[in-house]
Amino acid sequence: MKKRLTSMFFAAYILLGILGFFLVTFVGSHLLEARLEKSITSDIYQTAHRIAESELVRHNITSTNVESVQSTLSLAANYPDTIIWIINSNGQIILSTRKDISPDHPIDLDGFDPASWGSNYYQIGDFYGYFHDSRLSTIAPITEHLNIRGYVAVHYLMSDLYQSRSSLLWIIQLLFVITYLMTAVLFLFYSFYIRKPLYAITKGASEFANGNLSYQIPVKSENELGYLASNLNYMADKLNRNGEYQRQFISNISHDFRSPLTSIKGYVEAMIDGTIPVEMQEKYLKIISYEAERLEKLTRGLLTLNELDIHKRMLNIQDFDINQTIKSTAASFEGTCTTRQILLELILSGQTLYAHADLEQIQQVLYNLLSNAIKFSPDHSTITIETTEKNGKIFVSVKDHGIGIPKSSLNRIWERFYKIDRSRGKDQKGTGLGLAIVKEIISAHGQHINVISTEGVGTEFIFTLEQAK
Repeated sequence: MKKRLTSMFFAAYILLGILGFFLVTFVGSHLLEARLEKSITSDIYQTAHRIAESELVRHNITSTNVESVQSTLSLAANYPDTIIWIINSNGQIILSTRKDISPDHPIDLDGFDPASWGSNYYQIGDFYGYFHDSRLSTIAPITEHLNIRGYVAVHYLMSDLYQSRSSLLWIIQLLFVITYLMTAVLFLFYSFYIRKPLYAITKGASEFANGNLSYQIPVKSENELGYLASNLNYMADKLNRNGEYQRQFISNISHDFRSPLTSIKGYVEAMIDGTIPVEMQEKYLKIISYEAERLEKLTRGLLTLNELDIHKRMLNIQDFDINQTIKSTAASFEGTCTTRQILLELILSGQTLYAHADLEQIQQVLYNLLSNAIKFSPDHSTITIETTEKNGKIFVSVKDHGIGIPKSSLNRIWERFYKIDRSRGKDQKGTGLGLAIVKEIISAHGQHINVISTEGVGTEFIFTLEQAK
Protein backbone atom coordinates (compact mmCIF):
# COMPACT_ATOMS: atom_id res chain seq x y z
CA MET A 1 0.00 0.00 0.00
CA LYS A 2 2.78 2.43 0.95
CA LYS A 3 4.80 1.84 -2.24
CA ARG A 4 1.72 2.02 -4.40
CA LEU A 5 0.59 5.34 -2.95
CA THR A 6 4.09 6.80 -3.28
CA SER A 7 4.43 5.58 -6.88
CA MET A 8 1.02 6.94 -7.79
CA PHE A 9 1.84 10.30 -6.21
CA PHE A 10 5.20 10.49 -8.02
CA ALA A 11 3.71 9.42 -11.37
CA ALA A 12 0.95 11.99 -11.01
CA TYR A 13 3.56 14.66 -10.25
CA ILE A 14 5.63 13.79 -13.35
CA LEU A 15 2.54 13.60 -15.56
CA LEU A 16 1.32 16.94 -14.22
CA GLY A 17 4.72 18.49 -15.02
CA ILE A 18 4.75 17.17 -18.60
CA LEU A 19 1.16 18.14 -19.29
CA GLY A 20 1.69 21.54 -17.69
CA PHE A 21 4.80 22.22 -19.77
CA PHE A 22 3.06 21.31 -23.03
CA LEU A 23 0.02 23.35 -22.01
CA VAL A 24 2.19 26.38 -21.29
CA THR A 25 4.14 25.87 -24.53
CA PHE A 26 1.35 25.29 -27.03
CA VAL A 27 -1.64 27.01 -25.50
CA GLY A 28 0.55 29.76 -24.06
CA SER A 29 2.18 30.30 -27.46
CA HIS A 30 -1.18 30.64 -29.14
CA LEU A 31 -2.51 33.02 -26.51
CA LEU A 32 0.65 35.14 -26.56
CA GLU A 33 0.60 35.38 -30.35
CA ALA A 34 -3.05 36.40 -30.33
CA ARG A 35 -2.41 38.98 -27.62
CA LEU A 36 0.64 40.44 -29.38
CA GLU A 37 -1.18 40.47 -32.71
CA LYS A 38 -4.09 42.37 -31.19
CA SER A 39 -1.81 44.81 -29.37
CA ILE A 40 0.48 45.52 -32.33
CA THR A 41 -2.43 45.78 -34.79
CA SER A 42 -4.10 48.33 -32.53
CA ASP A 43 -0.89 50.36 -32.33
CA ILE A 44 -0.11 50.40 -36.05
CA TYR A 45 -3.73 51.10 -36.98
CA GLN A 46 -3.72 54.12 -34.69
CA THR A 47 -0.47 55.18 -36.34
CA ALA A 48 -2.02 54.83 -39.82
CA HIS A 49 -5.16 56.67 -38.75
CA ARG A 50 -3.14 59.47 -37.14
CA ILE A 51 -1.07 59.93 -40.33
CA ALA A 52 -4.17 59.83 -42.50
CA GLU A 53 -5.79 62.54 -40.39
CA SER A 54 -2.78 64.85 -40.40
CA GLU A 55 -3.22 68.08 -42.35
CA LEU A 56 0.21 67.70 -43.94
CA VAL A 57 -0.68 64.39 -45.57
CA ARG A 58 -4.22 65.34 -46.58
CA HIS A 59 -3.12 68.56 -48.34
CA ASN A 60 0.00 67.27 -50.03
CA ILE A 61 -0.99 63.81 -51.28
CA THR A 62 -1.99 65.16 -54.68
CA SER A 63 0.64 67.84 -54.93
CA THR A 64 4.10 67.66 -56.36
CA ASN A 65 5.43 68.33 -52.83
CA VAL A 66 4.37 64.95 -51.50
CA GLU A 67 7.97 64.19 -50.61
CA SER A 68 7.66 66.67 -47.74
CA VAL A 69 5.60 64.00 -45.96
CA GLN A 70 8.63 61.64 -45.92
CA SER A 71 9.99 62.84 -42.59
CA THR A 72 6.55 62.61 -41.00
CA LEU A 73 6.26 58.95 -42.03
CA SER A 74 9.69 58.12 -40.61
CA LEU A 75 8.89 59.72 -37.29
CA ALA A 76 5.56 57.89 -37.07
CA ALA A 77 7.12 54.42 -37.35
CA ASN A 78 7.03 53.22 -33.72
CA TYR A 79 8.24 49.62 -34.33
CA PRO A 80 11.56 48.48 -35.85
CA ASP A 81 11.32 47.22 -39.43
CA THR A 82 7.91 48.83 -39.79
CA ILE A 83 7.14 50.12 -43.30
CA ILE A 84 4.66 52.94 -43.90
CA TRP A 85 3.26 53.66 -47.33
CA ILE A 86 1.20 56.37 -48.89
CA ILE A 87 -1.09 54.87 -51.55
CA ASN A 88 -3.00 57.11 -53.96
CA SER A 89 -6.61 56.60 -54.99
CA ASN A 90 -5.46 54.61 -58.05
CA GLY A 91 -3.89 51.92 -55.85
CA GLN A 92 -0.32 53.04 -56.50
CA ILE A 93 2.39 53.29 -53.85
CA ILE A 94 3.75 56.82 -54.12
CA LEU A 95 5.73 57.14 -50.89
CA SER A 96 7.48 54.79 -48.42
CA THR A 97 9.57 55.10 -45.28
CA ARG A 98 12.25 53.02 -47.03
CA LYS A 99 12.83 55.79 -49.56
CA ASP A 100 12.89 53.16 -52.32
CA ILE A 101 9.71 54.57 -53.84
CA SER A 102 9.17 58.08 -55.23
CA PRO A 103 6.08 59.86 -56.50
CA ASP A 104 7.72 60.08 -59.91
CA HIS A 105 7.82 56.31 -60.19
CA PRO A 106 4.76 54.94 -58.38
CA ILE A 107 4.35 51.20 -58.00
CA ASP A 108 1.10 49.54 -58.93
CA LEU A 109 -0.46 47.06 -56.50
CA ASP A 110 -2.20 44.37 -58.50
CA GLY A 111 -5.63 43.63 -57.11
CA PHE A 112 -5.54 46.31 -54.42
CA ASP A 113 -9.15 46.69 -53.30
CA PRO A 114 -9.77 48.30 -49.91
CA ALA A 115 -13.47 47.49 -50.18
CA SER A 116 -12.65 43.77 -49.96
CA TRP A 117 -11.33 44.23 -46.42
CA GLY A 118 -14.86 44.73 -45.14
CA SER A 119 -14.96 45.34 -41.39
CA ASN A 120 -11.44 43.99 -40.93
CA TYR A 121 -8.86 46.65 -40.46
CA TYR A 122 -5.80 44.43 -40.80
CA GLN A 123 -4.51 41.44 -42.79
CA ILE A 124 -1.59 39.07 -42.48
CA GLY A 125 0.25 38.02 -45.64
CA ASP A 126 2.35 39.37 -48.51
CA PHE A 127 0.02 42.36 -49.18
CA TYR A 128 -1.10 41.62 -52.71
CA GLY A 129 2.13 39.81 -53.59
CA TYR A 130 4.44 42.75 -52.89
CA PHE A 131 6.43 41.27 -49.95
CA HIS A 132 8.45 38.08 -49.93
CA ASP A 133 7.85 37.57 -46.19
CA SER A 134 4.72 37.64 -44.08
CA ARG A 135 3.58 41.03 -42.81
CA LEU A 136 0.81 42.31 -40.56
CA SER A 137 -0.72 45.14 -42.58
CA THR A 138 -3.35 47.74 -41.80
CA ILE A 139 -4.73 50.66 -43.88
CA ALA A 140 -6.50 53.89 -43.06
CA PRO A 141 -8.19 56.08 -45.70
CA ILE A 142 -7.05 59.65 -46.37
CA THR A 143 -10.21 61.71 -46.88
CA GLU A 144 -10.95 65.29 -47.81
CA HIS A 145 -14.46 66.66 -48.12
CA LEU A 146 -15.82 63.11 -47.79
CA ASN A 147 -13.73 62.01 -50.76
CA ILE A 148 -11.04 59.32 -50.46
CA ARG A 149 -7.79 60.81 -51.71
CA GLY A 150 -5.64 57.79 -50.82
CA TYR A 151 -4.57 55.43 -48.09
CA VAL A 152 -1.95 55.06 -45.38
CA ALA A 153 -0.68 51.48 -45.11
CA VAL A 154 1.49 50.27 -42.24
CA HIS A 155 3.31 46.94 -42.47
CA TYR A 156 4.77 45.11 -39.46
CA LEU A 157 7.14 42.18 -39.91
CA MET A 158 5.56 38.99 -38.55
CA SER A 159 8.96 37.48 -37.79
CA ASP A 160 9.42 40.25 -35.22
CA LEU A 161 6.11 39.31 -33.65
CA TYR A 162 7.15 35.65 -33.52
CA GLN A 163 10.45 36.62 -31.95
CA SER A 164 8.69 38.68 -29.27
CA ARG A 165 6.31 35.77 -28.66
CA SER A 166 9.24 33.35 -28.30
CA SER A 167 11.03 35.63 -25.84
CA LEU A 168 7.94 35.97 -23.64
CA LEU A 169 7.16 32.25 -23.93
CA TRP A 170 10.70 31.36 -22.86
CA ILE A 171 10.30 33.48 -19.72
CA ILE A 172 6.97 31.79 -18.94
CA GLN A 173 8.47 28.33 -19.51
CA LEU A 174 11.40 29.17 -17.26
CA LEU A 175 9.09 30.36 -14.49
CA PHE A 176 6.99 27.21 -14.87
CA VAL A 177 10.05 24.95 -14.61
CA ILE A 178 11.32 26.83 -11.54
CA THR A 179 7.90 26.65 -9.89
CA TYR A 180 7.58 22.98 -10.81
CA LEU A 181 10.95 22.13 -9.29
CA MET A 182 10.13 24.11 -6.16
CA THR A 183 6.98 22.04 -5.68
CA ALA A 184 9.25 19.00 -5.36
CA VAL A 185 9.44 20.09 -1.72
CA LEU A 186 5.97 18.55 -1.48
CA PHE A 187 7.65 15.15 -1.72
CA LEU A 188 9.67 15.89 1.38
CA PHE A 189 6.53 17.07 3.13
CA TYR A 190 4.65 13.97 1.98
CA SER A 191 7.45 11.65 3.07
CA PHE A 192 7.96 13.17 6.51
CA TYR A 193 4.44 14.22 7.47
CA ILE A 194 2.27 11.67 5.64
CA ARG A 195 4.11 8.56 4.40
CA LYS A 196 6.07 7.81 7.58
CA PRO A 197 3.10 8.36 9.94
CA LEU A 198 0.87 6.29 7.64
CA TYR A 199 3.42 3.50 7.65
CA ALA A 200 3.60 3.62 11.46
CA ILE A 201 -0.21 3.60 11.75
CA THR A 202 -0.48 0.69 9.29
CA LYS A 203 2.10 -1.27 11.25
CA GLY A 204 0.25 -0.50 14.47
CA ALA A 205 -3.05 -1.68 12.99
CA SER A 206 -1.33 -4.90 11.91
CA GLU A 207 0.05 -5.39 15.43
CA PHE A 208 -3.41 -4.84 16.92
CA ALA A 209 -4.96 -7.28 14.44
CA ASN A 210 -2.40 -9.90 15.49
CA GLY A 211 -3.35 -9.48 19.13
CA ASN A 212 -0.47 -7.28 20.28
CA LEU A 213 -2.67 -4.70 22.01
CA SER A 214 0.20 -3.37 24.12
CA TYR A 215 1.91 -1.95 21.01
CA GLN A 216 2.02 1.86 20.87
CA ILE A 217 2.03 3.69 17.52
CA PRO A 218 5.00 6.12 17.67
CA VAL A 219 3.28 9.10 16.03
CA LYS A 220 3.26 12.22 18.22
CA SER A 221 2.39 14.96 15.71
CA GLU A 222 -0.40 17.44 16.40
CA ASN A 223 -2.17 16.99 13.04
CA GLU A 224 -4.97 14.63 12.00
CA LEU A 225 -2.61 11.64 11.64
CA GLY A 226 -1.28 12.21 15.14
CA TYR A 227 -4.85 12.42 16.42
CA LEU A 228 -5.71 9.18 14.60
CA ALA A 229 -2.65 7.42 16.05
CA SER A 230 -3.52 8.67 19.54
CA ASN A 231 -7.09 7.37 19.20
CA LEU A 232 -5.85 4.00 17.92
CA ASN A 233 -3.45 3.72 20.85
CA TYR A 234 -6.27 4.61 23.22
CA MET A 235 -8.56 2.07 21.56
CA ALA A 236 -5.92 -0.66 21.82
CA ASP A 237 -5.32 0.18 25.47
CA LYS A 238 -9.05 0.00 26.19
CA LEU A 239 -9.34 -3.31 24.33
CA ASN A 240 -6.34 -4.62 26.24
CA ARG A 241 -7.90 -3.59 29.53
CA ASN A 242 -11.23 -5.06 28.50
CA GLY A 243 -9.46 -8.30 27.66
CA GLU A 244 -7.84 -8.33 31.09
CA TYR A 245 -11.17 -7.47 32.65
CA GLN A 246 -12.92 -10.28 30.77
CA ARG A 247 -10.30 -12.78 31.86
CA GLN A 248 -10.62 -11.59 35.45
CA PHE A 249 -14.39 -11.59 35.11
CA ILE A 250 -14.47 -15.21 33.95
CA SER A 251 -12.01 -16.18 36.67
CA ASN A 252 -14.18 -14.56 39.35
CA ILE A 253 -17.38 -16.14 38.03
CA SER A 254 -15.68 -19.53 37.88
CA HIS A 255 -14.47 -19.19 41.45
CA ASP A 256 -17.76 -17.90 42.86
CA PHE A 257 -19.77 -20.60 41.10
CA ARG A 258 -17.32 -23.42 41.70
CA SER A 259 -17.16 -23.12 45.50
CA PRO A 260 -20.91 -23.45 46.25
CA LEU A 261 -21.39 -26.03 43.50
CA THR A 262 -18.55 -28.13 44.95
CA SER A 263 -20.14 -27.93 48.40
CA ILE A 264 -23.61 -28.80 47.11
CA LYS A 265 -22.29 -31.68 45.00
CA GLY A 266 -20.16 -33.06 47.86
CA TYR A 267 -22.93 -32.97 50.47
CA VAL A 268 -25.55 -34.42 48.12
CA GLU A 269 -23.25 -37.32 47.15
CA ALA A 270 -22.41 -37.90 50.81
CA MET A 271 -26.12 -38.14 51.70
CA ILE A 272 -26.78 -40.44 48.74
CA ASP A 273 -24.02 -42.89 49.58
CA GLY A 274 -24.83 -42.79 53.31
CA THR A 275 -21.64 -41.08 54.44
CA ILE A 276 -23.86 -38.50 56.17
CA PRO A 277 -26.37 -40.28 58.41
CA VAL A 278 -30.06 -39.40 58.21
CA GLU A 279 -30.11 -37.71 61.60
CA MET A 280 -27.43 -35.21 60.40
CA GLN A 281 -28.87 -34.52 56.96
CA GLU A 282 -30.93 -31.52 58.12
CA LYS A 283 -27.73 -29.67 59.05
CA TYR A 284 -26.20 -30.27 55.66
CA LEU A 285 -29.42 -29.53 53.81
CA LYS A 286 -29.31 -26.08 55.43
CA ILE A 287 -25.75 -25.67 54.14
CA ILE A 288 -26.91 -26.72 50.66
CA SER A 289 -29.76 -24.19 50.88
CA TYR A 290 -27.31 -21.53 51.99
CA GLU A 291 -25.00 -22.23 49.02
CA ALA A 292 -27.96 -22.35 46.62
CA GLU A 293 -29.03 -18.93 47.91
CA ARG A 294 -25.51 -17.64 47.16
CA LEU A 295 -25.75 -18.97 43.60
CA GLU A 296 -29.19 -17.41 43.15
CA LYS A 297 -27.98 -14.05 44.42
CA LEU A 298 -24.90 -14.17 42.18
CA THR A 299 -27.00 -15.07 39.13
CA ARG A 300 -29.48 -12.32 39.90
CA GLY A 301 -26.66 -9.78 40.20
CA LEU A 302 -25.15 -10.85 36.87
CA LEU A 303 -28.53 -10.59 35.15
CA THR A 304 -29.04 -7.13 36.65
CA LEU A 305 -25.66 -5.93 35.39
CA ASN A 306 -26.29 -7.40 31.95
CA GLU A 307 -29.66 -5.68 31.79
CA LEU A 308 -28.05 -2.40 32.82
CA ASP A 309 -25.42 -2.78 30.09
CA ILE A 310 -28.11 -3.30 27.45
CA HIS A 311 -30.77 -0.87 28.65
CA LYS A 312 -28.76 1.79 30.45
CA ARG A 313 -30.01 4.40 27.98
CA MET A 314 -33.62 3.18 28.28
CA LEU A 315 -34.50 4.56 31.71
CA ASN A 316 -38.08 4.95 32.89
CA ILE A 317 -37.62 8.53 34.05
CA GLN A 318 -40.38 9.95 36.23
CA ASP A 319 -40.93 12.32 39.14
CA PHE A 320 -41.18 10.63 42.55
CA ASP A 321 -40.75 11.47 46.22
CA ILE A 322 -37.25 10.33 47.16
CA ASN A 323 -38.03 10.79 50.87
CA GLN A 324 -40.91 8.29 50.65
CA THR A 325 -38.72 5.89 48.65
CA ILE A 326 -36.05 6.02 51.37
CA LYS A 327 -38.66 5.33 54.05
CA SER A 328 -40.03 2.34 52.14
CA THR A 329 -36.57 0.90 51.49
CA ALA A 330 -35.50 1.36 55.13
CA ALA A 331 -38.70 -0.41 56.28
CA SER A 332 -37.65 -3.57 54.39
CA PHE A 333 -34.61 -3.89 56.71
CA GLU A 334 -36.62 -3.44 59.90
CA GLY A 335 -36.41 -7.09 60.92
CA THR A 336 -32.64 -7.34 60.48
CA CYS A 337 -32.00 -4.02 62.22
CA THR A 338 -34.27 -4.97 65.16
CA THR A 339 -32.48 -8.28 65.63
CA ARG A 340 -29.06 -6.60 65.69
CA GLN A 341 -30.35 -3.47 67.45
CA ILE A 342 -29.15 -1.18 64.64
CA LEU A 343 -30.88 2.21 64.49
CA LEU A 344 -31.78 3.65 61.06
CA GLU A 345 -31.81 7.43 61.41
CA LEU A 346 -33.59 9.34 58.62
CA ILE A 347 -32.76 13.03 58.18
CA LEU A 348 -34.90 14.08 55.25
CA SER A 349 -35.23 17.51 53.64
CA GLY A 350 -38.85 18.63 53.97
CA GLN A 351 -41.99 16.55 53.99
CA THR A 352 -41.55 15.68 50.31
CA LEU A 353 -38.61 15.96 47.93
CA TYR A 354 -39.24 15.05 44.31
CA ALA A 355 -36.49 13.55 42.17
CA HIS A 356 -36.46 13.10 38.40
CA ALA A 357 -35.10 9.58 37.83
CA ASP A 358 -35.95 5.89 37.37
CA LEU A 359 -37.79 4.91 40.56
CA GLU A 360 -37.08 1.17 40.46
CA GLN A 361 -33.37 1.58 39.78
CA ILE A 362 -32.93 4.20 42.53
CA GLN A 363 -34.70 1.78 44.90
CA GLN A 364 -32.06 -0.80 43.89
CA VAL A 365 -29.28 1.73 44.68
CA LEU A 366 -30.73 2.47 48.13
CA TYR A 367 -31.25 -1.23 48.85
CA ASN A 368 -27.66 -2.15 47.94
CA LEU A 369 -26.15 0.73 49.94
CA LEU A 370 -28.27 0.00 53.01
CA SER A 371 -27.54 -3.72 52.72
CA ASN A 372 -23.80 -3.02 52.69
CA ALA A 373 -24.06 -0.55 55.58
CA ILE A 374 -25.91 -3.07 57.75
CA LYS A 375 -23.57 -5.88 56.73
CA PHE A 376 -20.43 -4.03 57.84
CA SER A 377 -21.89 -2.22 60.89
CA PRO A 378 -21.50 -3.54 64.44
CA ASP A 379 -24.54 -4.32 66.59
CA HIS A 380 -26.02 -1.43 68.60
CA SER A 381 -24.78 1.12 66.00
CA THR A 382 -26.53 3.82 63.97
CA ILE A 383 -26.91 4.18 60.20
CA THR A 384 -27.91 7.64 58.96
CA ILE A 385 -29.71 8.33 55.67
CA GLU A 386 -29.89 12.01 54.79
CA THR A 387 -31.23 14.05 51.87
CA THR A 388 -30.34 17.64 50.97
CA GLU A 389 -30.95 19.82 47.95
CA LYS A 390 -28.70 22.39 46.28
CA ASN A 391 -28.66 24.06 42.85
CA GLY A 392 -31.27 21.76 41.34
CA LYS A 393 -29.51 18.63 42.65
CA ILE A 394 -30.57 16.19 45.37
CA PHE A 395 -27.78 14.72 47.50
CA VAL A 396 -28.51 11.39 49.20
CA SER A 397 -26.12 10.17 51.91
CA VAL A 398 -25.93 6.70 53.49
CA LYS A 399 -23.54 6.76 56.45
CA ASP A 400 -22.56 3.96 58.83
CA HIS A 401 -20.19 3.64 61.77
CA GLY A 402 -18.80 0.29 60.79
CA ILE A 403 -15.38 -1.16 60.04
CA GLY A 404 -14.64 1.22 57.14
CA ILE A 405 -12.87 0.55 53.86
CA PRO A 406 -9.06 0.33 53.59
CA LYS A 407 -7.56 3.24 51.67
CA SER A 408 -5.95 0.82 49.19
CA SER A 409 -9.39 -0.56 48.28
CA LEU A 410 -11.32 2.69 47.80
CA ASN A 411 -10.57 2.87 44.07
CA ARG A 412 -11.53 -0.76 43.46
CA ILE A 413 -14.83 -1.12 45.30
CA TRP A 414 -16.75 -0.32 42.09
CA GLU A 415 -15.17 -3.25 40.21
CA ARG A 416 -17.32 -6.27 39.57
CA PHE A 417 -16.63 -9.19 41.93
CA TYR A 418 -14.19 -7.15 43.99
CA LYS A 419 -14.52 -8.01 47.66
CA ILE A 420 -12.74 -6.71 50.71
CA ASP A 421 -11.49 -9.35 53.16
CA ARG A 422 -14.55 -11.54 53.84
CA SER A 423 -13.60 -11.91 57.51
CA ARG A 424 -14.46 -8.21 58.02
CA GLY A 425 -18.16 -8.62 57.37
CA LYS A 426 -20.94 -10.25 59.35
CA ASP A 427 -22.54 -11.63 56.17
CA GLN A 428 -20.44 -14.03 54.12
CA LYS A 429 -22.87 -14.28 51.19
CA GLY A 430 -21.66 -11.17 49.30
CA THR A 431 -21.10 -11.48 45.55
CA GLY A 432 -19.00 -8.37 44.96
CA LEU A 433 -21.61 -7.04 42.51
CA GLY A 434 -23.67 -4.70 44.71
CA LEU A 435 -21.55 -1.58 44.38
CA ALA A 436 -20.86 -2.29 40.69
CA ILE A 437 -24.64 -2.26 40.13
CA VAL A 438 -24.95 1.00 42.11
CA LYS A 439 -22.23 2.64 40.00
CA GLU A 440 -23.83 1.50 36.73
CA ILE A 441 -27.26 2.87 37.72
CA ILE A 442 -25.98 6.25 38.88
CA SER A 443 -23.77 6.62 35.76
CA ALA A 444 -26.75 5.73 33.54
CA HIS A 445 -28.59 8.68 35.08
CA GLY A 446 -25.66 10.98 34.30
CA GLN A 447 -25.09 11.54 38.02
CA HIS A 448 -22.19 10.94 40.43
CA ILE A 449 -21.49 8.83 43.50
CA ASN A 450 -18.62 9.30 45.94
CA VAL A 451 -17.39 7.46 49.01
CA ILE A 452 -15.71 8.72 52.18
CA SER A 453 -14.34 6.07 54.51
CA THR A 454 -11.96 5.70 57.41
CA GLU A 455 -11.02 2.31 58.82
CA GLY A 456 -12.51 1.76 62.27
CA VAL A 457 -14.69 4.89 61.97
CA GLY A 458 -17.19 4.22 59.22
CA THR A 459 -18.18 4.80 55.61
CA GLU A 460 -20.39 7.34 53.85
CA PHE A 461 -21.74 6.99 50.31
CA ILE A 462 -23.12 10.18 48.68
CA PHE A 463 -24.87 10.16 45.31
CA THR A 464 -26.72 12.85 43.36
CA LEU A 465 -30.06 12.93 41.58
CA GLU A 466 -31.73 15.50 39.37
CA GLN A 467 -34.40 17.41 41.27
CA ALA A 468 -37.84 17.49 39.67
CA LYS A 469 -38.86 20.91 38.33
